[in-house]
Amino acid sequence: MKLALPTLFSLLLAPCLAGSASAAADDSQLQRLLSCEDSWLDWRGDRARMGAFARDFQSRFTQEPRSPAFTPKQKLSLLGLPVEQVFPESVGMGVGFSVQVNAPAEQVRQALEQRLGKSMKCEVSEGTLACELEIGEKRTAILMTADKGRGRSSLLGCYYFYAP
Repeated sequence: MKLALPTLFSLLLAPCLAGSASAAADDSQLQRLLSCEDSWLDWRGDRARMGAFARDFQSRFTQEPRSPAFTPKQKLSLLGLPVEQVFPESVGMGVGFSVQVNAPAEQVRQALEQRLGKSMKCEVSEGTLACELEIGEKRTAILMTADKGRGRSSLLGCYYFYAP
């Protein structure tokens, strides 16, 4: 039986949930995942790396009941933006890694483009501002903000692929 990647990620995370907390927070790893520099998709065969990431992640975030969202246990900012929630397995309906930040689209876009070193292509569709930049195969940086980009929070991250 072939497991879906989010299920595989969950199975790799599960044994680590009871593990000891990491001594130091690794915001640089989260930022690398957020900006498509790293991909947990590439780590799936490396149990040591996935385990270390999972232990650190679980020590710093609490999962929302019956939700794919995790909330930071302490104030956290990535790319200089205040983090509200992290979605370690998804970007909207797709597979990837994403973060919801409490910041308007233009501020988020500037921070992400600075990290990426390139401009993103943006458009408004169905009332949502959506920006993207293909980084490589199965790596597309994204930004989404409701209310045509005027929403108070934005979702940004790395999209790997769509999984129905």
